[in-house]
Amino acid sequence: MDKCAVLIPCYNEEKTIEKVIHDWKRELPEAVIYVYNNNSKDRTEEIARRAGAVVRREYAQGKGNVIRRMFREIDAQCYIMVDGDDTYPAEYGRQMVNEVLEHQVDMVVGDRLSSTYFMENKRLFHNFGNTMVRSTINRLFKSDIRDIMTGYRAFSYPFVKTFPVLSKGFEIETEMTLHAVDKNMHVSNVVIEYRDRPEGSESKLNTYSDGLKVLATIGRLFRNYKPMNFFGLLSAILVLIAAALFIPVFWTFLQTGKVPNFPTLIVSGFVAMAALQSLFSGLILSTMAEKNRQEFELWLQLVNSQYQAKINLK
Repeated sequence: MDKCAVLIPCYNEEKTIEKVIHDWKRELPEAVIYVYNNNSKDRTEEIARRAGAVVRREYAQGKGNVIRRMFREIDAQCYIMVDGDDTYPAEYGRQMVNEVLEHQVDMVVGDRLSSTYFMENKRLFHNFGNTMVRSTINRLFKSDIRDIMTGYRAFSYPFVKTFPVLSKGFEIETEMTLHAVDKNMHVSNVVIEYRDRPEGSESKLNTYSDGLKVLATIGRLFRNYKPMNFFGLLSAILVLIAAALFIPVFWTFLQTGKVPNFPTLIVSGFVAMAALQSLFSGLILSTMAEKNRQEFELWLQLVNSQYQAKINLK
């Protein structure tokens, strides 16, 4: 088991990967640096191997697929996840490692948004999207995560080995954040400086398509983690629609003793039934979600026991 593992998923980062590796070797000389080449079409793999990193491949395209492979294959007391584009300074790595190893933090979030991100990042919609995602998640989940989309994070062994990676692409950071919040894992924020990509290096994140995937992920995880809130809100909306359809018909009936819009009355009844179904679905799924959290705690204890055994053997 490594003391510290630096995880760098890469896709066409030949312009920056050598500097990133050298920076991390300087800041964390005891760390093992892993570069996972995700079907790069340039010299990323060759340069990374020459710079002294452990180079492996993931053929399924997408950052989420790479992270899944990394978490399966690597055992370490502390994991640092960074991008290969030289936007995240390695100088904060030691502080983040200490948070994990000394303060038993499960996930350390490298917070760009509280420092230089909005000055360095020239992509307006990226800035707007990061702010919107952060405020949406913190309101829905009543959390205080300051940067949801950052790719600069540190993890404990128990977090890595109990995190079910479902996302295939850039929505992986959102999934990590919500998993930690829902499972009541210890999360801390470390303010970092952010620097924009150097000239000639291009972002792989598509503002619109990947942004929609992130929003869809938030909706899916809100439904899964907070089913009573999700289906309760849906039920309330359906009740309002049913009432809007029913009240005019009922008022006419009181005035004239007749029901002139009988189809509208039928529709309002079906909508009201859907509202009741949604409410009871939320109640049932909420019980199941609570059961899943209880089972997760038992699983976490098992992983912690395995982790302590590996540390003692070492």
